[in-house]
Parts: sequence; structure tokens; C-alpha cells
Amino acid sequence: MGFNCGIVGLPNVGKSTLFNALTATVQAQAANYPFCTIEPNVGRVAVPDPRLAVLAEIGKSARIIPTSLEFVDIAGLVRGASKGEGLGNQFLANIREVDAIIHVLRCFEDSDVTHVEGSIDPIRDAEVVETELMLADLESLEKRLTAAQKRARGGDKESIAAVALMEPVVAALQAGRPARTAIPPGQEEAVRRLQLLTSKPVLYVCNVEEAAAATGNAFSAQVDARAAAEGARTVVISAAIESEVAQLPDADRAEFLEGLGLHDSGLDRVIRAGYDLLGLVTYFTVGPKETRAWTIVSGTKAPQAAAVIHKDFERGFIACETIAYADFVACRGEQGAKEAGKMRVEGKEYLVKDGDILLFRFNV
Repeated sequence: MGFNCGIVGLPNVGKSTLFNALTATVQAQAANYPFCTIEPNVGRVAVPDPRLAVLAEIGKSARIIPTSLEFVDIAGLVRGASKGEGLGNQFLANIREVDAIIHVLRCFEDSDVTHVEGSIDPIRDAEVVETELMLADLESLEKRLTAAQKRARGGDKESIAAVALMEPVVAALQAGRPARTAIPPGQEEAVRRLQLLTSKPVLYVCNVEEAAAATGNAFSAQVDARAAAEGARTVVISAAIESEVAQLPDADRAEFLEGLGLHDSGLDRVIRAGYDLLGLVTYFTVGPKETRAWTIVSGTKAPQAAAVIHKDFERGFIACETIAYADFVACRGEQGAKEAGKMRVEGKEYLVKDGDILLFRFNV
């Protein structure tokens, strides 16, 4: 089960620098000119989770395998992208394929790095990208709505339902609001199938100068206010610092960050925020061979959670032995949890919780 976040923004805001740091590679060419990222670059990164080390120590595991998240570096968008300007058509096609959007906004002044709009204004930049995405959605949806309305007048039940789904979304887009603000209750999956660009969840990443990495600046404060009004989230990072951190040995990173007044890496915060943005949770399997993290969507039932390990586990699911993370740690492992009565046997309707340690019983 793969989940991915598309990194988007105007040219020269730090998208590829962020991507390079995230993946600690040079797959994406970070250069000071528009469209230096021509093809979407894809990298998988481990999701930082301090619980893994604790579980591995208790379980005397030989190795640790974290879960991961995929990031896609997408070519810079400019005004007119919905009409094919710049690399617009390619940008829009690539972004349709991702599950969530990480919108990088330039929140730093630097006369040596050109800005495609000529000045620094992250709110304007956010609106440029959002407007192009809304225009593309509106063009796509209006055609489908017109066709569905014709069929609905003939009494076609599927078309009647489609019209009821699409009309409020079209109205929102026409009013200048993204599709995610007008999803009818309980219709999230139906809207997802429409493949609308503005129905995807968004995280704003404010790329600030090094001196503002710990506190943010006036530009990032503007983005915070916009995000709060939208019910969205922001993360403040300095892509320049993150590039340096990515090149350091693990043992030196914490000391380097502390010297800058940072408690953790901005990249770690971006990864965790992306994970939360997608509504994901983690469960664990622990044994002498390995301690491993597994990713599922919040609200997943036990058999479907088992399928992430192997489809046979779902087909032959009988039950799962379940221990909450806090109980596993407090009881110092599986045996202690059993003796303390903290291990439960759950059935097919159990909704797996974040941090559960699971052992599946199955028969194929």
C-alpha cells in the first residue's frame, strides 16, 4: 500500500532543494531557473518514529524496519498553467496522481535567486497555484456535469446521484473555493474518484532563511494565518539548512540542529505532517528477527490491516492478538502484557489503533 505527497509550488521556491534533502540524493536538479525539474522525481523516505527503537530494545530484535512515505517533486507551475502555459499540462497530469499536496512557499528574500513573479509574496504565490488548480478542476467538472444533467433529466439514477455530488463542488469552484471545501458528508470517496486537483489535502511548507528556521518570519506568519482560516497546517523549514543536515552523519545531526536552536529536523516535521495529512496510522510487529512499522489508513479493520503484510493474512484471518504500545512498554514485552491481562484477542470488526502491536492468527 503506497501513499505519496506531491511537492508543488512556483519555480525557484525551493521545491527541488527540499526534495533532495528529503531523499538525501541529487535526483532532482536544484538550479536557479524555472522548470529545472522536467520529469517528476520520486523518492521514498522513512517515517521517523522513536517508538521503533523502544520496541526493538524490548523485543531484542535483530533489525528495525520503519514504514515509508513517497514524495514526488513536480515541475514548477506558473500563471496560465491550466491553459497549458509553461509546463502546465504536465504539471496538472502529474499532480492528479498524488494523494496529497505539499505546497512549498518562498518566505525568504535573496536577490541572487530570481522569483518568477518579481517579488516575495507567499500568499499571492499560494493563490496563483490554487487558482490554476481550481480553473483546471472547473473546466473538467463542468463538462461532466453538463453531460450528467442531460442523462439525469431522462431519469438515469446514476446520473442523478452524480449531479447531486458535482453541483455543490462546481458552485464552490465558481465562487473561487477549492473542491475540498464543498465535499458532501460521506461522499469523500466518491469525490476522490473524480480526481479533482483541489480536493486533495494540502500542507503549506514555508521555506525561510536560515536565521528564521526556529521561529519563522513575517512571511511565514502570513501563511499561518491563511492556513488557520482554511483549517490547514503549516511547517516552517529552511531548505538550505535541511540540505546541510542531510549530508551529515546521523550521529552529528542532533548537535548541529541544537546549535541552530532547533529541536528536530524540519524534514522530520514535513514527513510526519505529510503522514498525518493522509490520515495514516502505524501499527507494529515485534519479534527477535525484526521490529517493523506498517502503514494503514485510520479506521482500517484488522483483516485489511493484515493484508498490508500479506494478502493471505486477510483471506485466512481468524483473529489478532493486540497490545497497546503503552502497555507493551510498561509490561516490558509480550509475555509481561499477557501476564498483566493487557493482551486482547480482537476479531474482524476491530479498528486497528495507532501504536498497536499485533500478531495475526490466520489459516489459508
